[in-house]
Amino acid sequence: MKLSTVKQSFLEALDSDYDGEEVLSFFYQLIEEFLGEQRFVLHLKPDFEIDDNEALKFEKALEDLKSHIPIQYILGYSEFMSLRFKVNSSVLIPRPETEDLICYLDSYLKKREVYRILDIGTGSGCIGISLKHKAPRAQVSLMDVSKEALKTAEENAKINDLEVELLQEDVLNITTLKNSYDLIVSNPPYIRNLEKEAMRPNVLNHEPHLALFVSNEDPLLFYRKIAMLAKDHLNLGGMLCFEINEAFGEETVALLDELEYKQIELINDRFGKNRIVSAIR
Repeated sequence: MKLSTVKQSFLEALDSDYDGEEVLSFFYQLIEEFLGEQRFVLHLKPDFEIDDNEALKFEKALEDLKSHIPIQYILGYSEFMSLRFKVNSSVLIPRPETEDLICYLDSYLKKREVYRILDIGTGSGCIGISLKHKAPRAQVSLMDVSKEALKTAEENAKINDLEVELLQEDVLNITTLKNSYDLIVSNPPYIRNLEKEAMRPNVLNHEPHLALFVSNEDPLLFYRKIAMLAKDHLNLGGMLCFEINEAFGEETVALLDELEYKQIELINDRFGKNRIVSAIR
């Protein structure tokens, strides 16, 4: 079968669910993964042929995309901060705006020696592992309530040849942390249930709700609990840093102010949305 025929079938079958550029992006990523070829191979070899087994892989991927399964789950990995992370239905897919969180923290890490870092609600481990890559001498601990998420995070640490500590804990049901830390970071559940209607089906139907949603009545539940724990377990001058719901920037700042944190900052992401809040103990 000609690869150009497969390309056309992707464009036609996915036309009603995705825009053309997005479909082409999916197709090019699959070329790299399934064929080991450069994504623009058709520009160089317009008559490029694939065998039956390769055609079946593309056919299965097309059916998955029609069912709104995210391309990262189909590939089995996601790129984040120039590192590769295994992803599956037990963890969220790393977002571009979370890279802005890492870049912000990288500037902080360059200003002072950080010995212990805790990533709460780590999921795939993308935040904690990226920070370990940036600060290799730091001891990084990854915490999550999900055993399956921690298993994935452990695999990602190995894939990137980095050593981390794994902690299976429900942050809402603990009263103390294992150690004191120089940096505590979290991207906790922050999407209110009422926001579900505005979400794309590839997220709503396939990514883990445990890591996404929080009640309409108490959207700052995780932030409050983590900030209270951090009061007793951040070293003096240590930083607490959150990724946040853009709708609750000022409320998160006020929460940290009530708990007497200092140097509280509200930072925009690359899209100009309130996305990061940091504070110093």
